Amino acid sequence: MKKMMKYWNKPSRSAYLFLAPSVILLILFSVVPLIIAFGLSLFDVSITMDSARFIGMENFVEAFRDSRFINSLKVTAIFTGLEVPLQVLGALVVAALITKNNIKNKFFRAVYFLPVICSATAIGIMWKMILHSNIGFVTAALQSMGLGKINFLNTPGLTIFVVSFISIWRSFGISAIIYVTAIQQVSASLYEAAEMDGAGKIRQFWHITAPSIRPTFWYILMTRFAGALQIFDIIYITTNGGPNYTTESTVTYIYSRAFSSRSSMGYASAMSVILFAIIMVVTVIMYRKMNQED
Repeated sequence: MKKMMKYWNKPSRSAYLFLAPSVILLILFSVVPLIIAFGLSLFDVSITMDSARFIGMENFVEAFRDSRFINSLKVTAIFTGLEVPLQVLGALVVAALITKNNIKNKFFRAVYFLPVICSATAIGIMWKMILHSNIGFVTAALQSMGLGKINFLNTPGLTIFVVSFISIWRSFGISAIIYVTAIQQVSASLYEAAEMDGAGKIRQFWHITAPSIRPTFWYILMTRFAGALQIFDIIYITTNGGPNYTTESTVTYIYSRAFSSRSSMGYASAMSVILFAIIMVVTVIMYRKMNQED
């Protein structure tokens, strides 16, 4: 027992003990499901797992021939293109404005962060009621101004922008708070020296703040990109992929194929593997770009 305690008392070894729970959970809930998904993708099997038939790569071939799957990839790409720039850059601008620790800024930080602690279900239902074409607050406001009804959640070409706004509104606060924390770590002496040299607030931001928080910027960019590619909850609650699949993301389509009446767990798993590969490629490219800049 003493030898064991002596062995693990070394800092380099005891660190593994603290890492072990996280590593175990990562393996159980990320690595293992991924292996299972890849295995299922090679079979023709339903959710009940009966009468499984090995078909090799046929599910992957079918996916790239499936117009609905291709459409879901396009919708996901559009959603990502709308959300990520506004999320990453907008949160940075807001964070720069609320960095100082005064009562007003602390209040705004709490307001921005409030949607983050609310469930996606509650947020989706709330916005669905607000934007309802008959009883919604926005509809009533438009009618009071003499404008007609706008069906925000059932109009092709418009709904994807509305859903993107809801998603940004929901998670905007976490990005802003992470930025605020990073900006507050920048040495105040750098700003003082810049002021003595006559640099204004904008020049200080571009030449001091932005370079100092570059790792944080890349972290938020990569996590938001990966999150946007996996969007599901807000879309499922507000539009369920409608109208006419114009807001059906890849994960929404995967869910419908896995758990609908025509369940095909093998095909859904194949699409999941394809989406995982896309996310991995994008993440690796961003990570290499970040390392090149560093």
